[in-house]
Amino acid sequence: MRILLAEDDRALGQALADGLRQLGYAVDWITDGNQAAAALSDTAYAAAILDWNLPRSSGPAIIAGMRRRQDATPVLLLTARDELADRVAGLDAGADDYVVKPVHLDELAARLRALLRRADGQVEPAIRVGALEVTPAARSATLADAPLELTAREYALLEMLVRHPGRAYSREQLEDALYGWDREVASNAVEVHIHHLRHKLGPGWIRTLRGIGYAINPPGGVAA
Repeated sequence: MRILLAEDDRALGQALADGLRQLGYAVDWITDGNQAAAALSDTAYAAAILDWNLPRSSGPAIIAGMRRRQDATPVLLLTARDELADRVAGLDAGADDYVVKPVHLDELAARLRALLRRADGQVEPAIRVGALEVTPAARSATLADAPLELTAREYALLEMLVRHPGRAYSREQLEDALYGWDREVASNAVEVHIHHLRHKLGPGWIRTLRGIGYAINPPGGVAA
């Protein structure tokens, strides 16, 4: 999933971007408020993580602009302000949740997963497609109750596919979701990940729709 991170503290921003990438997210890291607002206007993100105080704009101002144009992208607000009035102001501006600094990656990632589940209409923490079960909170998957050993990118690709069983994603869509704009991507990167997933899932799970892309469904049936 592609995430926008707007944080002007370079040490913190780099640490969060690296940590989220290790968890399999594609992260576009920006340090300027106006640039963050432009990126959110031009690009479809699964979620955004915005610092309250950014150069040339603020997190709440960016969020308010998003909501005015009916952009429902989930937003997690980072803030050093821990007073009740400040938290209320951030939520009233349209933030979905907030994390008070100092930021711990584990808490940030857990809150991000919760936002993504709610945005996807997912009540239960696990996603089931036939005998395949994916648990975003643990970033793990099982097939017929047997654990699957997946790399971060393989897991991210699998989660994207199982959230909408039967829906075909083009190579470009998958590539866009797996890699941020500052990542160099090999031309066959998605095909390599698909190949490895097919080997681990077994035949029939991932279909290739010629000229369209890739979709997942239980072999010989439809999604449960």
